[in-house]
Amino acid sequence: MSTTEKRTAKPGNDGFLAIELGGAGWDGGDFASLAEAVLAAESAGFHVATFADAPEPGRANALQRAAYAGPLTRTIALVPEVDTVYTEPFHVSTQLASLDYVAGGRAGWIATAADSPEAAAAVGRTNVTGAALAQEAAASIEVSRRLWDSWEDDAVIRDVATGRYVDVDKLHYVDFKTPADFAGPAYSVKGPSIIPRPLQGQLPVLAAASVVGAGQVAADAVDAVLVTAPTPELLVAEIREVRNRVGAAVAVIAELDVVLDSRGQAAVDRVAGPETGRPRYAGTAAGLTDLLEPLLTEADGVRLHPASLALELDELSRLVLPELRRRGVLQAPVQDGTFRDLLGLTRPASRYSSTAAAGN
Repeated sequence: MSTTEKRTAKPGNDGFLAIELGGAGWDGGDFASLAEAVLAAESAGFHVATFADAPEPGRANALQRAAYAGPLTRTIALVPEVDTVYTEPFHVSTQLASLDYVAGGRAGWIATAADSPEAAAAVGRTNVTGAALAQEAAASIEVSRRLWDSWEDDAVIRDVATGRYVDVDKLHYVDFKTPADFAGPAYSVKGPSIIPRPLQGQLPVLAAASVVGAGQVAADAVDAVLVTAPTPELLVAEIREVRNRVGAAVAVIAELDVVLDSRGQAAVDRVAGPETGRPRYAGTAAGLTDLLEPLLTEADGVRLHPASLALELDELSRLVLPELRRRGVLQAPVQDGTFRDLLGLTRPASRYSSTAAAGN
């Protein structure tokens, strides 16, 4: 169980908007398109940019793209997908901690656990399926949280007189072992981390609502869940059901694919490609605004997946976000705020600190 301090309820009636940046920055290490995309999203007033991961040779992964965007931005949270099944938990933890420093406390983590024979083959592992996926995700999240806490906040002392950089008494072993019923190869992590505690203390962890709950990833292991439904019209009911299931302390973020009328092209003529499993809105910017207004009241946030980043972002920035702000359902971006601030989370103490130990 994590020591992350949870909020007790949705912070208010106004929500936040996230945007998936898709393949921006994937072209052979050329980040020019990523810089343009993330700065445009921030300028439009989006609160969060997420980065899907589809590792391929010669392409930067989601975490690398988020790290590149960190120094370019000031207000937008940067949240990459990072796999929990075929990526070493120690490396996941330290790379995400580094991202939080690069982003000035605006980093988060979408913890994914996909059934992927290709990913398994790439690392020489047997493909993980079924309930074992949730086990892998839960273990990876717990390892990361323990490692983030393994340095107390004041562990770095930079004592020139004694030549000490850290106070070793404020570094802690995490002593993690996979449970006895773990389906995959058992492993242990001793720690401590090789990176000081993240600026936020603990990065917010997001996961699909479908893998959070009894017998899967525990609700108190995550800070937010991503909620989907068969159609946009069913999203409100699904948001309410998930909130009842996971509790008010976990933020709820609705997922929505978006295709808008743009530059003389009707949305219905632009709808193409395979089904994503997410609800899809196709139509005018005004219609999308009317759809988002109740969603932002019910959910803590909505993540938009544009069909074309350039086309949809243009319409969203000109027509949708300004109107949502006028209607009073959209949070204002906070200069130099953290992702935890956006989610209504306080900064937690390290579980290993003397203060935390005294309170247990």
